[in-house]
Amino acid sequence: MFRVDEIAENSFKFLELKNTKDGSMARISLSEGGRLQNLKFNAISLIEDQANFDYKDSYASAILFPFVSRIENGAYTFNDKKYKFNCNQSDGKNALHGLVYNKEFKILEKKYSSNSCAVKIYYSEKNESQGFPFKYSMYLTYTLLKNELQLQVLVKNDDNKAFPFVLGWHPYFISDDLDSSYLNFKSDKKIMYDENLITKEIVSKKTVGKFHIESKQLDDCFVLEDNAVQFSTSKYHVQLSSNSKENFLQLYTPKNRSAIAIEPMTGISNSFNNKIGLQVLAPNASHNLKWTLKLL
Repeated sequence: MFRVDEIAENSFKFLELKNTKDGSMARISLSEGGRLQNLKFNAISLIEDQANFDYKDSYASAILFPFVSRIENGAYTFNDKKYKFNCNQSDGKNALHGLVYNKEFKILEKKYSSNSCAVKIYYSEKNESQGFPFKYSMYLTYTLLKNELQLQVLVKNDDNKAFPFVLGWHPYFISDDLDSSYLNFKSDKKIMYDENLITKEIVSKKTVGKFHIESKQLDDCFVLEDNAVQFSTSKYHVQLSSNSKENFLQLYTPKNRSAIAIEPMTGISNSFNNKIGLQVLAPNASHNLKWTLKLL
């Protein structure tokens, strides 16, 4: 009933986790940072690539590490030393969405059972990249169960010096009627941005219960009071949760598309400078994080 297929299309490599009994499927792109390209439960699509919205522009389902969102001018200071990332934002102003979104991941392990299947993939950085001269490995374990997908992230510091980091995920969820779809989450604070989407301040703003999308053009970040966010459409209801102690939620609706990015994060825009959610990983230490998508 559960199986994993390896697929090659043109120069891209994919893995497909499948439940052949009910049409559930998770497709992972090894060639694009180990991202979740497609997700179906009971043959209903929750996540899929959008036409004319290339991955290089959307970062759809990208794993965000060592930072999320933006670093202002790509510059930061850590342990009294200055660093500067490549400013890969389209206007060249800021560093955007970390360093692993375009890396080639490799298969480490595949597992099957009567009620699930799983794959473990990895990427190891052996070179000192611009702005982040540290060696590390990232392991992603995707597990497909009935009506549930788990994504476990393990980051290991392979260097002899500590480094700062934040983790995030950038999935887009589709809806036939986005204006009538809504979220449920608990928050009492919101991140305020400047014109370049760099964190300016955190303000008090209570959000409890239904958050209606309607015709809003969202690019908003919230401090979550708990670790769960629910999304409801006319076809499905899903909950995205995390085992992280500190949780932030970024919401983004691209123009003229029936999709919304619901992004769980452990930090926020410019976290390498404002230190909000920033963690430090010691030499040879590891950090685990798990996100769970569950059909309700």
